[in-house]
Amino acid sequence: MGIGKNELYHIATKAQGPSGSLPLTPDMLLHAPSGDLFGLSQNVGMGWSPERLNGKQVLILSTQGGIRSEDGTPVALGYHTGHWEVGLLMKAAAEEIRSMGGVPFAGFVSDPCDGRSQGTTGMFDSLPYRNDAAIVFRRLIRSLPTRKAVLGVATCDKGVPAMMLALAAMHDLPCVLVPGGVTLPPEDGEDAGKIQTIGARYAASEITLEEAASLGCRACATPGGGCQFLGTAATSQVVAEALGISVPHSALAPSGQPVWDEVARQSARAAIAMEARGIRMRDILTDAAIRNAMAVHAAFGGSTNLLLHIPAVAHAAKLAVPTVQDWIKINRDVPRLVSVLPNGPVYHPTIRVFLAGGVPEVMLHLRRLGVLDGSVLTVTGEKLDTVLDWWETSERRQLVRQRLLEADGVDPDDVIMNPEKARQRGLTSTVTFPTGNIAPEGSVIKSTSIDPSVVGEDGIYRHQGAAKVFTSEKAAIAAIKQGKIDKGDIMVLIGRGPSGTGMEETYQLTSALKHLPFGKYVTLITDARFSGVSTGACIGHVGPEALAGGPIGKLRDGDVIDVLIDRNRLEGHLHFVGCDGTTFTPEEGAAILAGRSLHPAAAPDPQLPDDTRLWAALQAVSGGTWGGSTYDVDKIIEVLEAGKQALAAKQSNG
Repeated sequence: MGIGKNELYHIATKAQGPSGSLPLTPDMLLHAPSGDLFGLSQNVGMGWSPERLNGKQVLILSTQGGIRSEDGTPVALGYHTGHWEVGLLMKAAAEEIRSMGGVPFAGFVSDPCDGRSQGTTGMFDSLPYRNDAAIVFRRLIRSLPTRKAVLGVATCDKGVPAMMLALAAMHDLPCVLVPGGVTLPPEDGEDAGKIQTIGARYAASEITLEEAASLGCRACATPGGGCQFLGTAATSQVVAEALGISVPHSALAPSGQPVWDEVARQSARAAIAMEARGIRMRDILTDAAIRNAMAVHAAFGGSTNLLLHIPAVAHAAKLAVPTVQDWIKINRDVPRLVSVLPNGPVYHPTIRVFLAGGVPEVMLHLRRLGVLDGSVLTVTGEKLDTVLDWWETSERRQLVRQRLLEADGVDPDDVIMNPEKARQRGLTSTVTFPTGNIAPEGSVIKSTSIDPSVVGEDGIYRHQGAAKVFTSEKAAIAAIKQGKIDKGDIMVLIGRGPSGTGMEETYQLTSALKHLPFGKYVTLITDARFSGVSTGACIGHVGPEALAGGPIGKLRDGDVIDVLIDRNRLEGHLHFVGCDGTTFTPEEGAAILAGRSLHPAAAPDPQLPDDTRLWAALQAVSGGTWGGSTYDVDKIIEVLEAGKQALAAKQSNG
């Protein structure tokens, strides 16, 4: 309804202002910073009662996106369901803080959706966003000097890691991460991972146009929460809880439901209790907590993207950064126990993992195996052992597991298994780190997700074949859709690491291969990375990347590549062993590659933003992807100073 001219231009030029008076004292006026005093004026200016200004201030940060009306319908859409409802968690937490006499504040840094940006130039900003958002979150925390504690609410692939990095760096503050939960699967339809393959399946005449349209409409069955599979979003929530920075049994809660809403209130109470007891982030995040998170990651069979994020959290917390050898040891020691999308063997959605007991249920098994440190402190203020003792006999555990049986007819012990049952069901360890003359610095594959039918009885995946080399994801997906990829091919995608694309995620390739009949017989090798929902013989993070002189960038069509992945010993290799009808040893292959030039078509993507080019350069001198793609300020300054000196010497000699 429009506003009349008289009302539109009847503009007030002054107002009475809030009634009452600020609770000032002589000491405050004499000694408090002017910012603290002006902050009180701002608080009542926003409508807060002057009588309630002395409560402890708690900052709530989130990745909220979009604008919802009161009934939940959209006024403006967010980027994804994951941040669509987290404002409700913020509201619940704020109300709890207010009821306890505190003063809640709220701030937002919305996050992108990797599903939405797959196959587009938007992916060039995906991984760099994590560092940028963490910086902004930290700046927002520091910009409210009077806050006593921080809650971080986040859900998805980059939002949760960014929030973890931000909170991990707040060494002397009590902080709690509130996972934003998961969406539900449709009663009749496909999950959000499989639905991203409708283009490839339609091109292969696997589905009709009508089926694609109908299935796509139902995939996100509820309007909030991360995707229904154990991808990067869900794995990041699991890792946050495993680190001890989220309250027990909070990861993977169903978005929008009462049990989800209660997580926010519990988290608010935990943060206030932490502040009262003097518990800070440095007390929670320890080397032992990092190892626990790595163990839980292995037991869940989590996304390989956490190999970027957990080291970054350790770096932010000023702890020892896990090495490849650390990852190998933990994955050898820790069995996979969870049957879930996309790994199987039964493709249970994440809501079932939550109902089966989630993180604390998995931790009970790991504690019995002796691979968990129960002495670490959690945001509950209790040691992990105490938390797990509570969980084992809790009413909550009994009720959620019973609900899974009642609602879906699923035995919770078939979702989260004990080690013996997991072995009997064929669950294998999570990740393997192949090296070789193509990947001298290493690579990574979620080996547990290779189709068992192409793995030998000895647990080894073997594939020797001719390379088909691509320098863009667009060309690679076109080859798949146009029938130019055959059974037995080895696809090699180069120049898509940090320097080329910001280390884009290539899920449209891995998903297309998964859902095409011949896909399990194709190996994909790249210096880019994969979505956490990716499955198959997909080997990423190849180092050095092509544009940093890596041998992968020197491969050509027709080169013979030998791939071996040992899923039991978690060892493997990627070797260039032949070309032009001649075969040779890996050592001879390395020498041939060393003498070759970079593939003529390999280059940074012409649309790569300057922001991402800067990110790539900064993370490269900070240890690169195997160091977590972080910013090591001391190393960056050292390189800059050395560069300045070199330039000065060059100028003086010139």
